[in-house]
Amino acid sequence: MTRGWRTTLIAFAALCAASTQAGSLERSLVPLSRPGTVLTPQQIVLSSAVLPQLPPATIRPELRPASPQVLAVAARPADLPLLGPDTSLMPYLRPKALEQEALFKKRKLRKGSVCGDINIQGKPVGTVPGKIKACGIKDAVQITSISGVTLSRPSTMDCGTAVALNKWVEKAVKPTFKRRGPVVQLQVAAHYACRTRNNRKGARISEHGKGRAIDISAFKMADGEVVSVLNGWRKNPSQKQLVKIWREACGPFGTVLGPNADRYHRDHFHLDTARHRRGPYCR
Repeated sequence: MTRGWRTTLIAFAALCAASTQAGSLERSLVPLSRPGTVLTPQQIVLSSAVLPQLPPATIRPELRPASPQVLAVAARPADLPLLGPDTSLMPYLRPKALEQEALFKKRKLRKGSVCGDINIQGKPVGTVPGKIKACGIKDAVQITSISGVTLSRPSTMDCGTAVALNKWVEKAVKPTFKRRGPVVQLQVAAHYACRTRNNRKGARISEHGKGRAIDISAFKMADGEVVSVLNGWRKNPSQKQLVKIWREACGPFGTVLGPNADRYHRDHFHLDTARHRRGPYCR
């Protein structure tokens, strides 16, 4: 027998001897079972008799009972009209009459809305013919208020212009005059009119003649204050606010002209929805 085979047999014999010896966990090939984890049948019967029976699991938890605050509000006597949040545990539950009033108001606004937006109030007037061939409006509307801000007079335009005006009032005019106002009315200098640009003879038809333009000359606040473009454009603090809303009109409208444009617009903002190849024209 060669020396290599003899070495292999000796190693194999040593391995067999180690596997047959009883020893601790670190010398055993298989870990020992943990003692005391197996219950006998007698122990299982005894534990089931001693332990209380648990209720069957439910699919959903039980509803939480009404709190004392809710019960107190619901049981509020009718002869306590002056009970307010400072003395009650919770504010009053909203009366049904108030809910009905809110629903009625919303229904009324929806009924008087045009252009598919409840914030645009007015009435449809259909097709408006023009005295000149290039004038006129198809599917025109007459607007009375925008986002809760009334117009000084009903103004005729198309829905595209009404939607742009609503976006401008909601995103620019109302936030800008929030502390000073709120703004409650827009002073309309001009809306639909079949005429040429700046009423010049031989000029192109104005966007006013197509129902795509409106001119705003002033903004009236809730306390009666009137911020006019003519007097406020170069006078603080109105100047900063007017410049801000003039700038933010550029985007919703395709053309925005103000006092710096020319002498024809020194006292109002001209806003129209004409589209230009190079984007909005604002001056």
